[in-house]
Parts: sequence; structure tokens; C-alpha cells
Amino acid sequence: MLNPIVRKICSTTTLIISVFATVSCVGADGKDVRPNVLWITIEDWSPDLSCYGTKGLQTPHVDQLASEGIRYERAFTTSPVCSTSRSAMMTGFHQNYIRANQHREHNKQPLPHGIKPIPHLLKEAGYFTALMSWKTDCNFLPTKKNELFEGEDWSERKPGQPFFARITFGGTHRTWNRDPERPVDIADVELPPYYADTPFIRRDWANGLEQMQLVDREVGALLKRLEDEGLAKNTIVFFIGDHGRCHIRGKQFLYDGGIRIPMIMRWPGRVDPGQVNDSMVMSIDICATILDAAGIASPVPLHGSSLLGDEVSKREYVFAARDKMDETHDAMRSIRSKDYKLILNLMPERPWCQYNRYKEGAYPALAEMNVLNLLGKLTPEQALFFASSKPPVELFDLRRDPHEVHNVADEPEYAAVKESMLAELENWRKEVIDDEGISDEFRAVGVFPGHCPMSTVDDWVTANQTEYDFNVVGWPSWYPTRTLVEWQKARAAWEPWVFRSTDSKMERPVIANEKPKKKKAPAKAAR
Repeated sequence: MLNPIVRKICSTTTLIISVFATVSCVGADGKDVRPNVLWITIEDWSPDLSCYGTKGLQTPHVDQLASEGIRYERAFTTSPVCSTSRSAMMTGFHQNYIRANQHREHNKQPLPHGIKPIPHLLKEAGYFTALMSWKTDCNFLPTKKNELFEGEDWSERKPGQPFFARITFGGTHRTWNRDPERPVDIADVELPPYYADTPFIRRDWANGLEQMQLVDREVGALLKRLEDEGLAKNTIVFFIGDHGRCHIRGKQFLYDGGIRIPMIMRWPGRVDPGQVNDSMVMSIDICATILDAAGIASPVPLHGSSLLGDEVSKREYVFAARDKMDETHDAMRSIRSKDYKLILNLMPERPWCQYNRYKEGAYPALAEMNVLNLLGKLTPEQALFFASSKPPVELFDLRRDPHEVHNVADEPEYAAVKESMLAELENWRKEVIDDEGISDEFRAVGVFPGHCPMSTVDDWVTANQTEYDFNVVGWPSWYPTRTLVEWQKARAAWEPWVFRSTDSKMERPVIANEKPKKKKAPAKAAR
């Protein structure tokens, strides 16, 4: 339950909230009493934490934070990759609306519609803004750390000045370190049914859990510093993942593994501790909550809603979008309720596992699963993701199928649900994000040869990096991306790394080639 005072404030209009907070920001002693804000982000991680019921790992510091505030069970990001999701969280708007939806945008533009980044709004209202880690990763201008934030630590603020500080702990982004203090036994790992249950994949998954334990200690040290400096009582703390887990059916895709995230909020004396909230909430709701608590009105109404009010409890759907990932061209849109998920594949002709250099060079399980798939050793649920094309529409009954492996889009009993969700999704695309859709240039039809002339797409892309403008036409979507022999070589190279000891100093193997150099010649026509 919210503190009664906060509940009363939140039942009024946004304008009244802003006026009330502005009037009351100075206490009887003349000091600014507005809350500080500490926003903690971890990278590439789903709610795989002990406070969310995940077995095998222990995350006591994040668990304690959750026990002191609200843990959101149904929290989602707006996009399943870092730069697009962070662009949304830096502004409070869906990334497509601000034209920041192409991951690794090469032609960044200023924000449209009069929108300002959240730290700029807070600075204008008298807050000191700090980014306590290096990464901004936004697909718009301004994009640099010193253009978005004033400093690097809340200690740089003026005496009595409230602060807005963001920090990212990047350890959960691949590569993953082992935890010598508490190794995770592969027998304790629970794998979703779309992964092959092999010791190789169990060990890779367990390594990720160990890395999360290391990050948990970093979070604990930061929270202890907040307490030691006497700041905890007047600081709102948010803990969130930027998007879902970095596994082959997670990051970059709109299944829950890619968009469901951990989200925790603590505000001592204002939000009652020990809450578990079942509302449908989004990462961009944090932006609206911060401005609400600080008494700041955005010049453009945000897409998110304040977590301090009742609006999120009435929300029926959350939406997400995926577009370009590096130079892998694809596009998907999703709508999710508590009971159903619908994914609209705008480029169904392309496989889920088309070439992506980052994933082939960072995901050991991708090699394991491709080998098993090419040998015909996967179950139908596991082999589905390795198909050569996608259905135009995927619909999942989450009550019966929480892992989203049984597409019921064409089953008559779900026809009404499908029609309703497609209509709601189309309305969101037109009325909320002003979706640009897919251009012929983006599809790159007829640009590349009909099949890969080499044993790996990776080698072909490297050999032809001066012949095609991959920034424009993307990488070819040939599939499979490697022959069985080449995937077996990759899997063999990964094995000692996956099974390395907790004290190993082994370097991660190089599986994929280096990033292509800038194009020097025009694209060739199809042949």
C-alpha cells in the first residue's frame, strides 16, 4: 500500500501534483525536501533473481531491497536490446515515437516533438544529475554522457541539492565471470523447455547466474554507501533490467525472455515495504514516477504512467517493438495482457536465427543448439526457433503456455482474442508510436545472392565488407548461417570456456570475425 499522503496526492491531476510538489519542495528550515533518485540498471537480465523465485542463485542484496519496497511481477521493457530500450528510458517515450528504434543507429538525430531527456528536465528543476557509469547508449542527439548529465557522482552536488543519479552494472552482459565464493551447481538450474537440456547449456546458464551474484554484491555496496551517508531515507531507489536475458530466445526478441524484466522501487516512509505488485508496468513508467515525485511537469505528456498513482493498476496491455539489431534486419511488434501475448512479425520471410555477429561471437548455447538442430536431435519445441521462416502472427495463451512455445494464432477458439489484440496493436502503432513500418530498402529484396557461397555467413560478410553498404541494406538473411562442420568447430572452441573453473584466467574464444570496416564501394546488384 502507498503511504496515505502519497495516495491522496496521486489521486489528483498531474497539474495539481506538480503544483503541490513545487510548493512543498522547501521545508520549514529552508532546505529542499524533494527526494533524491537513484536509478540502478543491470544489463541483459530477466527476473532471474532469488526474490523472484529463481532457483540456484542467491541475490541477498537485491532481495533485501525488494523486501523494503515494491517488487513488480509483471514488468516489461519497450524493446529487447540496450540502445533502443535505453533511449525510451532516457525520455519516457516509446523508442519508435522518437525515431530511436534502430539499434546501433548510424545517423542519430535530435529528439522530435519538443521532447527533452529526463535528466535535462530534472536539471532545469534544480536537481543535480549524475551518470555513475560510462554507458548512455542512446539513439538520438544529444547522446554523450557529458551532454546528458552534469557529473559522475552525487557527491559533486551543491550542499542540500537533491540528486538524480543513474548507474549501470554491466557484468550481466556477456561474457560472464565465475563466482568463486558461491559456484552454482548445474543440477540446480531450471531451463525453459525451448532449450536442450545438456550439461553444456546448463553450465552456460549457471555461469550467468554466478555473474548475477557478483552484480548483486556491487548493488549491495552501493546501497550501503547510500545508508552510510545518511541518504537512504530521502532517496527513491529503482532497480531494473534494461531488457531480457542474453540467451538465444531472449535478448533481441519479443518473447517474455526478451522483454520481461526485474523492477523494484523503494521509497522509505512513502511506499510501504514488503509489497508484490501484479500490475502491468513498463520501464518507461519509472520516468513518469520520477517526475511525479519531484513535482516536475513534462512539456510533452509521457507515454509511461506514474507508479504512484492508480493508472497502472488499470492497464490492460503493454506493448513492445523490435527493429534492426546491429545490421540484422528484422521487425516485430507485440502486445501483451496478463493472459495472452501476440507478436506481429513484419518480416516473416526471415528466420529468427538469421546471422547476427554479436550473438554468434558471444552465445555458446547458439553453437550447441545449432549443432543439435542440424543433427535432428531437438524436440519440436526446441527446433521451432531454428525454422527457416516465421509465421506472420504468433499468439500465446500464457495461462497454459508461459514459455510461449505453442502458437495458437490459427486455432478457431482463439479467433476473437487474436482479432481484438491485432486491433489494439494496430491502434497503438498508428496513434501512439506513429510506426514507420518497413521500407523496401530495409527488406533488401534482391540485393544479395540467392544463397551463401561460403561455409559461414560471417566469413562472407567479412570478405564483402567493401562491396555492400551493410549499414543500409543490413546483413544477408541466409540460413543456416554456418554448416554443421563450422558449428561443430564453434561448439568445440566454446567448450573449455563454458566449463572453465571459478579461478580460471582463460580468455573468451574468438568465434566471429571482427566488425566490418566502413563500406568503400556501392552495393552490387543481385546476381
